[in-house]
Amino acid sequence: MADLDLAIERVVAGLQRRVPLREDVKRKVAYHEGGHAVVAQLLPNTDPVHKVSVIPTAKGAMGYTMQMPEEDQYLLGEQELRERLAVMLGGRAAELLVPGEPSTGGSNDLERATDLARRMVTEFGMTEALGPVRYAPEAGLDYLSIRRGLRQDLGPDTAALIDRETRRLVDEAQATAMDLLRAHRAALDEVARILVEREVINGDEVARIASGAEPETDDVAEA
Repeated sequence: MADLDLAIERVVAGLQRRVPLREDVKRKVAYHEGGHAVVAQLLPNTDPVHKVSVIPTAKGAMGYTMQMPEEDQYLLGEQELRERLAVMLGGRAAELLVPGEPSTGGSNDLERATDLARRMVTEFGMTEALGPVRYAPEAGLDYLSIRRGLRQDLGPDTAALIDRETRRLVDEAQATAMDLLRAHRAALDEVARILVEREVINGDEVARIASGAEPETDDVAEA
């Protein structure tokens, strides 16, 4: 199983690169990834955290938080998507708490969150302001073009409203993540501390910390 886990990680995150990081950089990355992990653990409709790492990878990531679904998912509700947005922005929320400013490390998170929020608005009809109408181009007609664009027949007011609703969903998700991390600041600090010391923490230990349970000595020694 250890070999299978390593193979999955290499596909998802890329090969690990043992590049030494300055302590201040490692701490920032630890809080960023810890933010993702703690928010994912605390929300009820997210995939369980499998592993968190602050070891840089060949794909350019300074660290990663890996979630593993327990079963295949064919449909996702609005609340589940909102919680996914909050997890995506958990790293940025942690940076806003510690050290108090965002970094460039959250650029991919913002891209993914914005894309998902825009799809909720333009494809899934998940906003009252715009109603159950599809505003994205028809599937298959935007191949090799602007894949996430809008229909050409939309007016400027509608396009502006789509932008505002997308921003609202992202802002609300970040606020959710911030509120969770403020309320569970001790858990965030503990996950970040372990990541700075050991560089890796497994999902079971994240769950124990987030729930307030005491860590098991044997598990801590083996991690």
